[in-house]
Amino acid sequence: MFGMGFTEILIILVVAILFLGPDKLPTAMVDIAKFFRNMKKTIGTLKDSLEEEMNVSEIKQEALAYKKELLSASEELNRVTDMTKVGEEMSKLGDEILTEVEKPSTPKAAPIQEKITFEKKPKPITKEENSNV
Repeated sequence: MFGMGFTEILIILVVAILFLGPDKLPTAMVDIAKFFRNMKKTIGTLKDSLEEEMNVSEIKQEALAYKKELLSASEELNRVTDMTKVGEEMSKLGDEILTEVEKPSTPKAAPIQEKITFEKKPKPITKEENSNV
């Protein structure tokens, strides 16, 4: 225990009896036992918390991996749905449609132009009216 042999422990006990005396030695032994018990409990708690921390570090690494994956997916989504690029594509498509509409596919007859006036037109004379005159 603690790198000490039986003889070293015995020497420490003899020195303790000389310094403390036989009346205080039992209470000192109880206090030393409580000290070692508390140390053992503290070391166990420390060990458990370290294991928990190690598990937390694994969880952190896993969370960072998920974060990287989500960021890459988000960048890909932003690249695909980039509205400036969509706007450029839409304007190119609109230009293509306009050029197709402007190109006449078949020659059309020239439109008949009528003169529009607000004057009263004379009525054509029918045969019945012509015979009455």
